[in-house]
Amino acid sequence: MRLRSLAIALATACLTTLAGAGEPGSGVKLPDIGSSAAALATPQELRDYGAGMLAEMRAHEMVLDDPLLADYINALGYRLVAASQRPDSGFTFFIMRDQDINAFAAPGGYVAVNAGLINAMSSEDELAGVLAHEISHVQQLHILRAFEDQKKMSIPIMLAMVGVMIAAAGRTDDAAPAALVAGQSLMIQRQINFTRGDEAEADRVGIQTLARAGFDPNAMAGAFQELQKVMRVNGIDIPEFLLDHPVDTKRIAEAKERARQLGCPQTAHALRPAPARTQGGLKLDLNLASAPPAEIAATTSAEAEAEVETTTRVAAHGEGKALPEVTVTACAPHDPAAQHYFLLMRERARVLSAPVTSTVRDYYARNLRDDPEFATAANRYGYALALTRTQRASQAVDELRRLVAAEPDSLPLQLALADALNQTGAGSESFALYQRLHVSFPGNRAITLAYADALLGRADADSARKALDLLRPLLARNADDAELQRAFARANQLAGDKVRAAEAFAEAAWLTGHAEDALNQLKALAKRDDLSYYERSRVEARIARLTPEVLALRKRNSPSEPDDKDSKLACCRPSAF
Repeated sequence: MRLRSLAIALATACLTTLAGAGEPGSGVKLPDIGSSAAALATPQELRDYGAGMLAEMRAHEMVLDDPLLADYINALGYRLVAASQRPDSGFTFFIMRDQDINAFAAPGGYVAVNAGLINAMSSEDELAGVLAHEISHVQQLHILRAFEDQKKMSIPIMLAMVGVMIAAAGRTDDAAPAALVAGQSLMIQRQINFTRGDEAEADRVGIQTLARAGFDPNAMAGAFQELQKVMRVNGIDIPEFLLDHPVDTKRIAEAKERARQLGCPQTAHALRPAPARTQGGLKLDLNLASAPPAEIAATTSAEAEAEVETTTRVAAHGEGKALPEVTVTACAPHDPAAQHYFLLMRERARVLSAPVTSTVRDYYARNLRDDPEFATAANRYGYALALTRTQRASQAVDELRRLVAAEPDSLPLQLALADALNQTGAGSESFALYQRLHVSFPGNRAITLAYADALLGRADADSARKALDLLRPLLARNADDAELQRAFARANQLAGDKVRAAEAFAEAAWLTGHAEDALNQLKALAKRDDLSYYERSRVEARIARLTPEVLALRKRNSPSEPDDKDSKLACCRPSAF
C-alpha cells in the first residue's frame, strides 16, 4: 500500500508541476493572456490524458467512488468554477482513498482531494479554499507553463510515464521499483512544487474566487493554518499538501491581507452570539460555525445582505492574573446548513476511506464514551456508518433513528437508516423508506444505486426488473458512470438478458481502467451465434470504437526510447547518483 501511495505521489508530481524549486526568486506571473503554453496540447488531448489517469487510478481502487461524496465534491467544485474567471471551464472533481493530507490538479481540469485532507478541514469554507487554489492552478495554465519552461519535456512521454508508474504500483515484479527509481530525481530536487510565483497567483486568484462564490475569503489561510496544526501535532510528519504547496507565515499573512481587502461575502448570514462558555480560566465568547441548525437563530433579510463579522474576545479571568484582551475578527458562516452537511460528508469520507473499518468504529465508540462534546450529529452519523459496515446494523439503526427524528429531512441520514434496516432484514420498512426517498429526490444517483442494490439483493427476476426501471433513466444521462453500469449489468443478468449484462460489464471494466478486459469481453460476446442483428451491430460498433483506444493505451503504457534527446522526460529520468 505504501508503494502504491509513493507511486501516486510521483505520478501526481509529474502531472501537477515540474516548474519546481529552481526559480526561488521568480515573481507573480501575469495571467495566461497571450501565453504560448496553451499551444502545447489541445484541450481534448489534456482531457483524454486526465481521463486516462483517472481510469488507471480506478483500476487500482484508489478513487473513493461513493455517489453522495462524489456529488458533494463536484457540486462544491463547480460552485467555485461558476464564480471563477472562466466559468465555462470543464472540470472533474474526485476523492482519493488516500489518508495523506493532499490535493492535486492534473491536465484537463481533473482535481483530486484526498480523504485525509477532507478529514483535516474544520469547515466547508476551508475545503473550498483548497479547491479554489487547485482550480486556479488549472485555469492560469500553471501546469502547461511548467512544461513550456522545461524545454526538454514532451507531454505525451511524460503522461505515458505517469501511466506506467500508476500501473506498476499494483504489481509485485521489478516494474514498480523501476518506476519509482525513474522518478527519484523528481523527489530529491523537490520539483513537485510550483514556482513561488505560481503559488502566489493561485492564492490571489483563488481567494477572489472564494469571495465571489460566497465563501469566507479568509478560509484559504485558515486551511493552511489547520494543516500546520496537524504538522505540529505529528512532529516531523508534514502533510503532503504542505510539501507540494510550501507555506510560511509570510504567505499566510499575505493571504489574510488579500481576504481583508475583499471583506466578508455579501451572502454571509448573521449569527447571534452563542452562550458564553468558561474553559480553563478563559472566557470565550464565540459564534460557533459548527453549531447544530437548531441552535442558529433566524436572521432578517437586512442582516443577511449586510457584511457580517464575528468577533472573538479572550478576556482576563482569574485571581490577579491579567491577560491582554485579544480580538480576532472573521466572517460569520454564510450558510450553517451547508456547514452541517459538510460535517456529515467529512465523517462519511472518514469511514468509507478507512483501511480497517473496525478501527474507525472503535475511534467513534471511544470518543463518544469519553467526551460528551464529541457527541455531535455528524460524529454519530459516522459511528452509525461504521457500525453498518462492520455487520452491527442493529446498533446502527438505533443511532440513526434518533438522528432522523431530529432531522427528518436529511437525505444522508435517511439513506443510512434505509441501508442499515435492509442489512438487519427489516425489508418492508427498508424498502418503504427507499421508495419515499426515490419519490422525494427523483433521479438522485445515491438513492437510485442504494435502492437498486437492495432490490438486487433479493436475487429474483421481478426485483431485478424493478431495479432496471430505476436504473435506465439515470444511465441514459450518465453512461460513463461505472457504478451504474455494474448495477445495470447485475440487474440484466438476474432478469435473464445475458447480452445486455455482458455489454454493461464490459463498459464498467472500460470505465474503471481495465481496457484490455473490456475489449476481450466484447470480442467474446461477438463470437456468440445467438445474437440478434441489432445486438451484433451494437457490440461490433463498440469494438470498433474501443480498439484504437486500447492500442493507443498499450503504446502509451510501454513508451519506447525517443530518438531525440531533447524529448526525454527530464523529471522522471533516473538520478545520476
